[in-house]
Amino acid sequence: MTDDRPNIVFIVTDDHAAHAISAYGSELLQTPSMDRIAAEGMRFDAMYCTNALCAPSRASILTGTYSHVNGVSTLSTRFDARQPTFVSMLRDAGYQTWLVGKWHLGHGGIHDPQGFDYWEVLEDQGPYWDPELLSEGGRRRQVPGYTTTVLTDLALERLTERDRERPFCLLLHHKAPHRSWDPDTKHAELFKEGVPEPPTLWDDHAGHGRAAREAKMRISHDLNERDVKQPYPPGLEGRERTKWAYQRYMQDYLRCVVSVDENIGRVLDALDEEGLAENTLVVYTSDQGFFLGDHGWYDKRFMYDESLLMPLMIRYPREIPAGSTTDAMALNIDFAQTFLDYAGLDPLPRMQGRSLRPLLRGERPADWRQSVYYRYWEHDDGSHHVVAHYGVRTQRYKLIYYYGDGLGLAGTSDRRTAPEWELFDLENDPAELRSVHDDPAYADVRRELEAELARLQAEFGDKPVLAPGGSG
Repeated sequence: MTDDRPNIVFIVTDDHAAHAISAYGSELLQTPSMDRIAAEGMRFDAMYCTNALCAPSRASILTGTYSHVNGVSTLSTRFDARQPTFVSMLRDAGYQTWLVGKWHLGHGGIHDPQGFDYWEVLEDQGPYWDPELLSEGGRRRQVPGYTTTVLTDLALERLTERDRERPFCLLLHHKAPHRSWDPDTKHAELFKEGVPEPPTLWDDHAGHGRAAREAKMRISHDLNERDVKQPYPPGLEGRERTKWAYQRYMQDYLRCVVSVDENIGRVLDALDEEGLAENTLVVYTSDQGFFLGDHGWYDKRFMYDESLLMPLMIRYPREIPAGSTTDAMALNIDFAQTFLDYAGLDPLPRMQGRSLRPLLRGERPADWRQSVYYRYWEHDDGSHHVVAHYGVRTQRYKLIYYYGDGLGLAGTSDRRTAPEWELFDLENDPAELRSVHDDPAYADVRRELEAELARLQAEFGDKPVLAPGGSG
């Protein structure tokens, strides 16, 4: 008897900002395949990560837990893959489970992917061309071609070779569009006419704290020659240097996104051809957002929305109304419980998210979250120098506390920075250009947000960091 539980195709990219998807209103490019998922399912407009770094976000996605629970708080804290994940639970429940692409959670022994019937992954970030793939038992093989296409080829092999009597869960995790943004040669001429500049490209961070001013992520001078694919022209300075570097960066970034979109189209077509589309949950997301020249930056890490916001589009024709959207607050810790819900499985008590299934049906529970908690742990790392911070976001406000201490964690600096706060009124200042933390008019808001931050930390079992002198 055929198992009628839904299949799951979970496509995750690396550093893909929602504002580089046309379904989100982007004017930078067209992404017809991603848009198709949104048009035939639901687009989430308030999907947030809990820690805007690749490995920590992926660990949270797999386990449904915050970084302080799953143990992956920085890029240098490796994942103990023996802990339960939605994948291992699906496999125990009879699902076929496959992983292709980026793992980025460590290799060797307990750090290898577990709970999968098949896995082939990139080592660390992996290259954009001719990837070497690792698999169980320490095996390695190099596959010629453009990595985004190679990984999609392997995913499609799993679909054609599947056991047709059992449901499957396919994780297709792309490297793209991660730095250093090497496009497929067939896309080399795209966007030559130039890419529109974001309104905040020239932000001087006068309205922010010291943390923003000292971060090393500026388009103007922190992109290297590998990023822009050639030496900087002699004598190029000031705004002209920024404009030139922005174009070099963004043209390649968008070319990488185009390849991802085309390959997503191949997956959607294959599901149609195999007669699987109706009973397959297709999910597209990224591990966090990314600055596309916003605030003059590339990269992520900060709690500002361009970094905090993740794209999320989900299609499941049997249950999700086509063309629907939601502004309900969702988190990357919600994926695990959502997938388990669709498979008819109960979540583990340690899981800290909520199933998105009611939202996907068009129903918002009365007790749905009204705020989200975020924490960035990788204090003052050796390249970007973003200081550790945590905060709370509501529909209208955002409160951020830069506690500035690595707490002895791997990948952090032992340099401590003076604590500071930022508060943004997102209704009056959606671009987050001016903190109003010290404005007396926001004193009541500040107190309410501080109380909500403390409540969320208690709910999730995270501990506040005391500043020098004992105040948090």
